[in-house]
Amino acid sequence: MVFEKIRSILCEQFKLDEDNVTMDSGLIGDLVEDSLDVVEIAMSIEDEFDIDVPDEEIEKFKTVGDIVRFVEDH
Repeated sequence: MVFEKIRSILCEQFKLDEDNVTMDSGLIGDLVEDSLDVVEIAMSIEDEFDIDVPDEEIEKFKTVGDIVRFVEDH
């Protein structure tokens, strides 16, 4: 469920095809352009899941799976 919601957010924000977004998809390069896009993703995650994503955690997000695991743990 968490993965599907995050995939939906990514696809909507960045006009991605759902088939191209997997747990192993790299964020920068594969899905988005740069670290500012990753910050935008984090802001959307905060809104959607009503959690706080500290800056030091955002820096650790390298794959979609990293985001999913963070959300599931918080």
